[in-house]
Amino acid sequence: MQAVTHQISNRQRKSTGFTLVEMVVVVAIVGILASAAIPFVQYGEHRLKERELRHALREIRTAIDAYYQAALDGRIPSKVDSSGYPPDLATLTDGVPDAKTPDARKIYFLRRIPRDPFAPPETSDGDMWGLRSYASPPSEPKAGDDVFDVYSLNPGTGSNGAPYRDW
Repeated sequence: MQAVTHQISNRQRKSTGFTLVEMVVVVAIVGILASAAIPFVQYGEHRLKERELRHALREIRTAIDAYYQAALDGRIPSKVDSSGYPPDLATLTDGVPDAKTPDARKIYFLRRIPRDPFAPPETSDGDMWGLRSYASPPSEPKAGDDVFDVYSLNPGTGSNGAPYRDW
């Protein structure tokens, strides 16, 4: 009777835990799955930056259009020969006096200039965006007396196949 009990306890000891071979196989499988998931994570981060770029461009362009509309409405004094667009991006955040209020309080169009998510972190807000004036053609945007549009200075191409410059 004692020998039978001794055999059962040895079997129980052997069946508990994993062997070294089983552990190596599990670690190898987890490693393969992790290496397969890394490109998907990187692609997701890239898509997030593209979404942030679209949002930043939309925000700046909406502010430029609001400035232009305020100039058309006579709320912003402008010269007869001017286009009605802001002279620079800083004007959108610094504000301009409202010509239609007696105390000439300022009208603000942006709280801050959004960052280009593809720009290097050390880039200043003023040098982050490419500026297109009203007088320059869309195919060759150049800065000028006003800011008609903005574009990304990143030379890359988006996941949709269009260069970031053309977004």
